[in-house]
Amino acid sequence: MSSSIEIPLRDTDEVIELDLDQLPEGEEVLTILRQEQAPLHIWVTLALEYYKQEHADDFVRILEASRTDANINYSNFERDQMRALDTLAAFYVQQAHKESNKEKKRDIFTQATLLYTTADKIIMYDQNHLLGRAYFCLLEGDKMDQADAQFNFVLGQSNNNIPSLLGKACIAFNKKDFRGALAYYKKALRTNPECPAAVRLGMGHCFVKLSKMEKARQAFERALELDSNCVGALIGLAIIELNNKTPDSIKHGVQLLSKAYTIDSTNPMVLNHLANHFFYKKDYQKVQHLALHAFHNTENEAMRAESCYQLARAFHVQGDYDQAFQYYYQSTQFSSQNFILPFFGLGQMYIFRGDNENAIQCFEKVLKAQPGNYETMKILGSLYANSDDPEKLSLAKQHLKKITEQFAEDVEAWIELAQILERNDLMGALSAYGTATGILTDKVEAEIPPEILNNVAALHFRMGNLDEAKKSYELSLERSRKEASHDENYYGAIAVTTTYNLARLCEATFDFHKAEELYKDILREHPNYVDCYLRLGCMARDRGQIYEASDWFKEALQINQDHPDAWSLIGNLHLAKQEWGPGQKKFERILQRPATKDDPYSMIALGNVWLQTLHMPMRDKEKEKRHQDRALSMYKAVLRSDSRNIWAANGIGCVLAHKGHINEARDIFAQVREATADFQDVWLNIAHVYVEQKQFVAAVQMYENCLKKFHSHHQTDIMMYLARAYYKCGKLRECKQTLLKARHVSPSDTVLLYNVALVQQKLATSILRDEKSNLKAVLGAVHDLELANRYFTYLSQHGDRMKFDLAQAAAEARQCSDLLSQAQYHVGRARKIDEQDKEMRRKQEEEREALRQKRQLKEEEEQKQKVDQEKRLLEQRAQYIQKTKNILHFEPVMEDKPRKGAKVGHSASCVKESIHD
Repeated sequence: MSSSIEIPLRDTDEVIELDLDQLPEGEEVLTILRQEQAPLHIWVTLALEYYKQEHADDFVRILEASRTDANINYSNFERDQMRALDTLAAFYVQQAHKESNKEKKRDIFTQATLLYTTADKIIMYDQNHLLGRAYFCLLEGDKMDQADAQFNFVLGQSNNNIPSLLGKACIAFNKKDFRGALAYYKKALRTNPECPAAVRLGMGHCFVKLSKMEKARQAFERALELDSNCVGALIGLAIIELNNKTPDSIKHGVQLLSKAYTIDSTNPMVLNHLANHFFYKKDYQKVQHLALHAFHNTENEAMRAESCYQLARAFHVQGDYDQAFQYYYQSTQFSSQNFILPFFGLGQMYIFRGDNENAIQCFEKVLKAQPGNYETMKILGSLYANSDDPEKLSLAKQHLKKITEQFAEDVEAWIELAQILERNDLMGALSAYGTATGILTDKVEAEIPPEILNNVAALHFRMGNLDEAKKSYELSLERSRKEASHDENYYGAIAVTTTYNLARLCEATFDFHKAEELYKDILREHPNYVDCYLRLGCMARDRGQIYEASDWFKEALQINQDHPDAWSLIGNLHLAKQEWGPGQKKFERILQRPATKDDPYSMIALGNVWLQTLHMPMRDKEKEKRHQDRALSMYKAVLRSDSRNIWAANGIGCVLAHKGHINEARDIFAQVREATADFQDVWLNIAHVYVEQKQFVAAVQMYENCLKKFHSHHQTDIMMYLARAYYKCGKLRECKQTLLKARHVSPSDTVLLYNVALVQQKLATSILRDEKSNLKAVLGAVHDLELANRYFTYLSQHGDRMKFDLAQAAAEARQCSDLLSQAQYHVGRARKIDEQDKEMRRKQEEEREALRQKRQLKEEEEQKQKVDQEKRLLEQRAQYIQKTKNILHFEPVMEDKPRKGAKVGHSASCVKESIHD
């Protein structure tokens, strides 16, 4: 039975009846409504009928016209006005939600806002109006609290209002209060058990979030029973099936998605899940088509993130890394914090591009969302391991340790960990390599790769276990030869590196002949191996064969004329010979090349050259400030690029000290020493500062500690610094002994000889001028003066004027001669004093002897008296004992028979009396 609607004719009692199942054209109806001035409620009813029959344009035209043309001359027309405005506003909100173009969406939302604002002025607190406004706020996205307040107001008036309950459920779900959302859905369902499928769908989503999958399944199935075309329920069931990961469940899940696609081929969630399915089917063209379609059919950022991710990984797996990078990046811009898969892919793209810093940021986000994730920790560990930042290296160590604890048989993780520990924990690195090799041999049953054997050998070498290092190097070479048949180039390169390392080991064990053979063997097969030329040059340099060393370094330059190490070594040869100009030019040449324009070693070497000129005896005083500034600028330039460079900081301290800023220099040296206690130069500089501050005892202690710590007893310059400190604090004998030790090390050093002569002269002078000096000391002083005289005379004639003033040496020789001319006086005085001392000692000895004899006689007499006295006492004792025996000796008396008591008592008294007598 069809229904109809009647439109009353103006000024008559007749009506026009319109069959709702066969509505005429919208314009025709609109004309009738205007002509007959139909009441507003008829306009609204007709508009809704057109909407139900999907004539949205007619629906809009009728409601828009009703705002000005409809008849409102009847009671309670305000409610119909509200209804017209709210209905049209709700339609616009719905259209805006579907619109993908942001500008159009904004314009439609603006239209809806104007309509709701107009309706506010009619009946602000109408329930339906408040509900419409609340849902509008929900869809705008950023007005959830306003929507919540309006739903609460409606529920305050009608606590079972279903639209409000569903709105509250939606808000609770978006705030991740899934239990609260479920409670609102349940209340709505209890209020009206005939609720549409969407309520069951909402409940199903809540159950999924609460991990109640069986109840979620039941809710989705019930939704499909109520509405077989419910796409959301189909998707929910499909995801549950796909997550079961059995062949049958996956097949069923895909069937459900296909059905959803048939119903709504524009649904972005359906498209994304189908794209995901076809990715695993390796049908990448379909993946791209579906994901792109999904992207263009939604404004939801989470959906777009998923679409971009599907596109990105499709391009990724096909090797199109530029497109993959673009879509991974776009996905990260849309994705929420919990969707971290695109960050993982983007991190991989950054690694491919060599951008480790951005890769690290991506994987850090992944690890933050998924703490303890194995793959992410492993990748981050590897990335951090390539960094020079101590904090990142520490993080790398932490991640890799966690991996090795969780997956103890991960060989790669153990090797990565060992490589990180190689920097500052040699024993830990060796242990990690040991674990890795143990897994390889015991669990994997594979041979240990030659690379690992080489690394293990290098660790033993650094720890001083030279025999173990040699064994591992030889094993590595043996493995490389065996594996060469599989990949000759790769294993050949490893064998060359291992041979080079073995040669370095031979150097450390002083087997220089073997080392030279190995280097030359490498060069015969690989004549471009520059490091071998450099090592051969260094060996020649250490033998004192400077020209041969120079030739080897120049051979390296034939291979690579800009090799900074070769130029640095040649420069150092010049500096060792105090050829400052040629040495300076070599380091300047390194800095002139674009590739090495910021080379820190060369900059510090140049700074050291300028610093050295400040200590030369024949330096130009006028150029001193300029040289200080040049040295300072070099050291500062290094620190700007590497704030941890201790050599540059030490150099700045030296320049400040030379400028007279002793306290500032001391502070810098102290900071460098805190950074590392294994830097000899800074120990020496602190000692130099002590000398400048006249803290000579502290300086001596520091120099001696330096000699002990760094085993520098063969370094004559340090021994000369120590001797100088002794000299400054007046300990001339210790100074002389230190200089003589240094002279044993370097007998041809003329500066050392000059200092020995000077100390000998000073010490001899002090001894000769001391009237209390004995003859032996004076004779020794005269001998030292003679030596000093000869030394100064020789130095004044054959010395190096660049090291000391020859005229001053001649003057010192003359002073020694003057002192020697007075030597006989001092010797005579000392001899006289010595003879007087001897005579005095002789007399004292005689007196002591006489006194000793007298004391001895007295002791003998006392001893004799003591013996006599003891003898007399013994005789008296013997006499007394004998007398006592005589008194106690008497004949036995024969007793009569006993008598009465009185007689017995008398006899006893007689015996007692006799004993008493």
